[in-house]
Amino acid sequence: MTSRLAHSPEHHQFRELVRDFVQRTVVPAHEDWERAGCWDRSLFTEAGKLGLLGFPVPEQFGGPGVNDFRYHAIVVEELQRAGAAAEAVAFSLQNDIVLPYLTELTTAEQKQRWLPGVVTGETILGIAMTEPGAGSDLAGIRTTAVRDGNHYVVNGAKTFISNGQNGDLFVVAVRTSPERHKGLSLLVVDADTPGFHRGRNLEKIGLHAQDTSELTFTDMRVPVDNLLQQEGQGFYQMMKNLPQERLSLGVGAVAAAEGVLAETIDYVRQRHAFGTSVASFQNSQFLLAELATELDVARTYLDDCIAEHVAGELTAARAARLKWWTTELQVRVADRCLQLHGGYGYMREYPVSRAFVDARIQTIYGGTTEIMKTIIAKDLGI
Repeated sequence: MTSRLAHSPEHHQFRELVRDFVQRTVVPAHEDWERAGCWDRSLFTEAGKLGLLGFPVPEQFGGPGVNDFRYHAIVVEELQRAGAAAEAVAFSLQNDIVLPYLTELTTAEQKQRWLPGVVTGETILGIAMTEPGAGSDLAGIRTTAVRDGNHYVVNGAKTFISNGQNGDLFVVAVRTSPERHKGLSLLVVDADTPGFHRGRNLEKIGLHAQDTSELTFTDMRVPVDNLLQQEGQGFYQMMKNLPQERLSLGVGAVAAAEGVLAETIDYVRQRHAFGTSVASFQNSQFLLAELATELDVARTYLDDCIAEHVAGELTAARAARLKWWTTELQVRVADRCLQLHGGYGYMREYPVSRAFVDARIQTIYGGTTEIMKTIIAKDLGI
């Protein structure tokens, strides 16, 4: 078993930098972005100036060349603790989910084209896997890419695409042959490509500041030079990157739950009923003690998984265990904390109400809880 996660003085200094960025740039604008249904692109350009993007990008392509997931985790944690869940999703997509495709599966020429803008925040990334008829079943993808000389002609539709309105560059899963698994390939597509169409910004019950869109491709011609490695490798490339995505979701889940629990403890201390504080009731004490203990357990497990990942040892099954347990716990913590707020918890002006609706998607995207349990069962040999 890997030892408990350690942080250096540089990590602690970086956390202070991120915390200041969140309080100065994100928190004051969050309400406006929620009303607009989309965060402003200045979020990423400001982050780029501070070095909060593209940690593993090599120096020759404009990045710091730091391959240390602890920095990724700090960014997501500070955003989630501040209640900026939508912005945390955006950063997670840029740094944790999409970027590995561009650093690990690309040629030097492709890196030079795509990576510098990712680091500065001028290029916002997205990934287009999910389709109206293919969610967790990635092998069911139907968007086609037919080779025509030096281009692929792409036709199809994607849905629930995060960063769909703001995104500049998308990793798109396409079908290059009828074979279920070996027929998938990954293309990197510029949003300015003719035939690339953004649909509406989807209305969601939570994550209101996160742009989530439908995308359609109509006879879209994508250069063969935008293929990631070889045809037919897409399914396996996606599978390889999913453990880090699920680890990132676990990071966000624990941090968000810790944030709403801390806010709730402050609230019940101040809120009075029947002549005494709500915190003095045994029910409140027992419930908060249970949630605090479960979160302590989750944090310990999460830190161990991060340490494993930094060492290159995190397995897909362990990432699945982390993802389902922490996201289900996040939903439970938000629900119980809202209950302790009483009627005020149902009012949108209170942070717990947003935490409640923002949490619900966590058990669905990145692979549902049920899919996570299926992965774990296969790992058990059953």
